[in-house]
This record gives sequence, C-alpha cells and structure tokens, in this order.
Amino acid sequence: DITLVGLGIGLLTMKKGEVARFVFTPDYAYGQQGCPPLIPPNATVMFEVEVLDFLDSDESDTFFELTAEQQDTFPLQKVLKVADTEREFGNYLYRKQHFKGAKDRYKRAFSILGRSPSSKVEQCQINASKLLVLLNLSLTYLKLEQPARALVYGEKALEIDQRNAKALFRCGQACLRMTEYEKARDFLVRAQHIQPFNHDINNELKKLASCYKDYMEKEKEMCCRMFGPLNSSS
Repeated sequence: DITLVGLGIGLLTMKKGEVARFVFTPDYAYGQQGCPPLIPPNATVMFEVEVLDFLDSDESDTFFELTAEQQDTFPLQKVLKVADTEREFGNYLYRKQHFKGAKDRYKRAFSILGRSPSSKVEQCQINASKLLVLLNLSLTYLKLEQPARALVYGEKALEIDQRNAKALFRCGQACLRMTEYEKARDFLVRAQHIQPFNHDINNELKKLASCYKDYMEKEKEMCCRMFGPLNSSS
C-alpha cells in the first residue's frame, strides 16, 4: 500500500512503461518520525519508480453510479470498455487467488452486456465480450468449488460459440466434479475433437476414466453385498 503522500502524487503523473526518479522532502515522505531503523527523522528521500501496468477504474466507477436508464444511453464502445476494465480487475483478483472478488467483478461486467444490439457488428462485439466473461466466471466457480454454477456459465458460453473448446472443457470439469460421468465425457470428447493435442483436455479424460472405474468397482462391490446373501444356500 502507498503510504507516502509524495509517492501517491508522483504516480498520478506517470504513464504505463515510464520510469521516473522522485525526490521527496520530509513533509512528503516520512516526516519528523522517519522510518527506523533505515530512515532517520526529517529525511529527504529519493525513489526510482517504474510503472509496469495499471488499471484505471474512474470511467467504470462513474458508469456504475448511473441509473439503469442513463447506462442504456451510453455508447456501446464505452460500455464494452467498462466491461473490459471490470474483467481485467477480475483477472487481477483471480491471479491473487481472491476468487470471490474476481467473481463479483466478472458479474459486474456481465451485467452490462445484455443490451440489444443495433446491428450484426454490435452483436458480434457484445458476444465476444460476453464470451470472455462467461469463460472466466465458469473457471472461477470451479475454484470456488461450485461446479453447478460453473456448468451454468459454461453452457451460456456454448450458446454463443458451441465449438469453443474452453467452454466444453469447463463444462466437462464441472460435470466430473458433480460425478455426472456421462455428461462429463460428452463435453470432454467434444473438446478433444476440436483440440486433440490439448494436454489439459486429455488429462481430464484420463481422470474421468479413473474416476468412472472406481465408481463402477464400488457399485459392483455394493451389489455383491446386497445380493450375495440371496444367492447363498440355506
């Protein structure tokens, strides 16, 4: 977290990829107390800063403060930009393993992509943005151990692109976790037909085969226990 007044002000002047050197007087740095044991009281300090990347949420925050009617009047390109910003924030939280926060950001993005398009071009743009968000929602719900929700969003993605290998894979993963083995196999085989050399898909099919084998062995064992006494002689 940024605790220096000077550093906070300095960062606001910088662009992505820029490197800058700042010299801060005590009032803009650590003040009269300093930061023992490294920085003495009333110290003037120098920072060299490189901005690798950042996300600007001002436009997104402003958009979500509008009423639904006002949001509907926003140009589509700005709506898509807001949705992309929310998705990027979600991706950042996902990488930090804050899956609940990521899910909330993805849902915010998805919530504004339901507007009616005025042309086929707009429909394609909306669908492309929706697809990315739906795939991320499906993956995040898997991480949250909610496979039923992951399946819902995976199937929504397939409504946009029925041959999307990632969507088929997510649905297969979700069904496997719910022990719906036939549905899992259907989704994963379809994904494999599209990407036959994808290691993740092939490994999930191996996992499915192993789980199904264990399941059948347990079923056989249970049947033997149930019907064994009926077949024994009295």
